[in-house]
Order: sequence, then C-alpha cells, then structure tokens
Amino acid sequence: MSSSSPAVATPALAGEEGRVPPALPPTRQASASSSWRRVAIAAGFLAPALVFLGAFVVYPIVYTLIRSMFDRSGGEFVGFENYARMFTNESTFTAIRNNVIWVIVAPAVCTILGLIFAVLADKVRWGTAFKLIVFMPMAISMLAAGVIFRSLFQENPELGAVNAAIVAVQNAFGGGAANYEGARFRPEAGLVEAEGSFAGADPVGLGDTQDFPLVGIRAGDLPEDAEQAAEADASGDVISGTVFLDNIRGGGGTPGEIEDGKSGLPGMTVHAVDSSGNVAGSATTGPDGTYAIEGLADGEYTIALPATNFVAGGQGVSWLSSAFITSVIILSYVWIWAGFAMIMIASGLSAIDRSLQEAARTDGASEWKVFTRITAPLLAPVLVVVLVTLIINVLKIFDLVYVIPPGASKPAANVIAVEMWTVSFGGGSDQGLGSALAILLLVLVLPAMYINVRRLREERSR
Repeated sequence: MSSSSPAVATPALAGEEGRVPPALPPTRQASASSSWRRVAIAAGFLAPALVFLGAFVVYPIVYTLIRSMFDRSGGEFVGFENYARMFTNESTFTAIRNNVIWVIVAPAVCTILGLIFAVLADKVRWGTAFKLIVFMPMAISMLAAGVIFRSLFQENPELGAVNAAIVAVQNAFGGGAANYEGARFRPEAGLVEAEGSFAGADPVGLGDTQDFPLVGIRAGDLPEDAEQAAEADASGDVISGTVFLDNIRGGGGTPGEIEDGKSGLPGMTVHAVDSSGNVAGSATTGPDGTYAIEGLADGEYTIALPATNFVAGGQGVSWLSSAFITSVIILSYVWIWAGFAMIMIASGLSAIDRSLQEAARTDGASEWKVFTRITAPLLAPVLVVVLVTLIINVLKIFDLVYVIPPGASKPAANVIAVEMWTVSFGGGSDQGLGSALAILLLVLVLPAMYINVRRLREERSR
C-alpha cells in the first residue's frame, strides 16, 4: 500500500519541479523585425528635420559651391576663376581686412565688458535693474540700432548728439571768441588783411577810433544778442571803435557808415598791436559791436581782428568718415551684444561654487586676486562659449555695416557679407563671384563652429 501510494514531494523538490523553465531566446527573424521597427519609428520622427536640413542647409551649400564654378550668367563653366578674381579684387581685400579687425576687437570687447558687468551686477543691490538696462539694446533690431547710431554720430552738431556735446565743450572752453566764417571787407574800408586777420591800414593812438565795417556774413548767422550798431565813445586814454555788419537787410545805406539797420558784431576779439608786433592790449566787442581797449601806454598801435574770429566754429569730429566709420560700427555692435555676453556670463557666475571665493577672502586675498585667480578661471568654459559665439556672429555681420556708413564711407567699412550682397544683388549681378564669396565666408565660419560644437560635447560628457 505504501509502495503504490504517490510520493509526497519535499518543499525543496516541489520548488525545483514547479519552477517555470526560462523563455527561449527570440529568433533572429524576430530580432531583425524589432530592429527595423525601431529604425522606422526613429526615421519617422527624424524625417521632418532631415528634410528641413536638406532643403535649407545642404542644398544651398552644394548649389552655391557649384554656382561658384560658373561665370556671371551661369552659362559657362570657369572653374576656380571666380576664386582667383576674388583674391585679386581690392574691395575684397578691404572686406577681409575689416573682418579681421572685427574678429579681433568686437568679440573680445563684448566678452570683457560682459564679464565686468556680470561681476559688478552681482555685488550691487540694483543688479537686476542694471542687467535690464544693459540687456535692453538686444531687444532692438540691428537695422534700428544702425539708424540710431548713424543719427548720433552725424557730423552736423545740430543733427548728431555726439558732436553737439563736443561742440558744447569746445564753446565752453574756447575763450568766448565769436566765429564769423567768411567775413571780408570792401576795398574802400581802409583795412588790410594779413594771414587771415584784418587790421586798420594806419596806426592809431590813444583817443582815436578804428571801425571795422565787414561784409560776407549772413544776417541769419549773427549771434542772438547782436544789436543795432552804435558809435563808440572816444576817450583820451583808450582806443575804441565799432565792428559792424556793413549791410542793411533789403539793401540801401552808405558803405562804411554806421546807420540804422546795420548790426553790431558781438563777441569779436580786438587786439592793439605795438610797433614790435606784440599784442599790447585787447578787448571784446559788445552786443552793439563797440569795443574799448584800455591800459595802453602812450604811442601808436595797429588795431587788428585776429584770424581766430573768422575760423569755422566747433564742428566736432567727422565720425562717419572713412577714418572712423569702422570704429563707430563696432561701437554700435558692442552696445547691442555686451548685454548678451553679460547675461551668459552671469548665468555661469551663479553656478560656480561660492565657497571657494569665501575661503580665499578668509585667507586674506584681495578682491582682484579673487577675481583673477578664482572667478575668472571658473568662468573660463562660459567665456570660451561666449567668445566663439560672438566670433561666428561678427564674421557674418551685415546689417550695421550696410545701414550706418554714408555713401562715401561704404567702401572703407566693407566686410565680406556686404561685399557678397553687393556683388550678387547690389548692382554687380555677378552670381558666380558672389557664390565664391559665400563659400569663403562659410570656410571662415566653420572652424569657430567646430570649436563651439566640440565644447558643447565636452560639457555634455561631464
């Protein structure tokens, strides 16, 4: 009975006998099917991006490279002739030289200013407001910024704010001399001219008068305080006279005579020159044009109006000329992009370990050493990214260079992107040469792009 009854399994044996056998490995066919399914799904998601890149990146590059091998009209294959012609063209050399200046100056200045602004904004209470003000130009388009800077640096002080400030300073420290550019006198006025100054033909002594009737000055250009010309009071111990505009608006009058309707010339400097050629005394004309030179010793003097009275008034600096135009454009670029550099560096500054700075300060390090030995090295990766990004940006600069320079200064401010547009669409109609310039610009940008991509990969792998 015991031999015929089923054996009772122990828990260990029951566990082993009841174990589910492992699933068989998938077949090679099922594995291949699953792999193709994953590839198909990935391709479906990537297809729109690949189509976009192919249509808007790869195709234009390939087509531009092929087009650069053809002539102006695109009907004849010329090989590398466009490239040879590009490097023998003076305007292209100017564009390349200016691009080199841009690459050396603009990114470095923007990065340095951004670093300074970020560090300073981190130490003041109103740092957020400061960052907002510095970053605000980024909200303005490059075209609008170009118009703003062209207006600011106009040569005419009445139009350009920068030259208006310069002229105001010149006038404030210019000694108060008036400027009557273009003034002259009639032959019968009894005056002589020498090296731009006007003088009486005959010497005079104490108690005498010497008038200066001048012409060639528009009535609308007279100072606001100019009044009706008056006869000077003769006195025994001074030499006096009147400097006046010898014209009456509307015509009439007697030349050389002080009459109603003739205006005095205020602010005119008058010198009394002795026989040795030295200035013995001077005076300045009043609103009615009268003057009186006092403190002279007894003797004869030649009364003269120095040439400083007749030079052009302060006109500031010709900022938009060929000599300064590139500097003005770079300044406008720095004004816009320094805010970008500041924000990027400030984000890196907020991520660094502040305990290192505090430890250095505790050990007695000055703020300058903390900045140069700790803060700046820790920010080096961010500074490199900002610098390389700005280099790529300035290599392609177009808007500011196209908008700010006036017509006469455009050749001096030329860069590769503007040269490419001018040759292709701005009147040159040479698509072959323009395509060669585009390829040159691409070749110059590629190294900076490679550095940026490599830096991003290194950051991602950490």
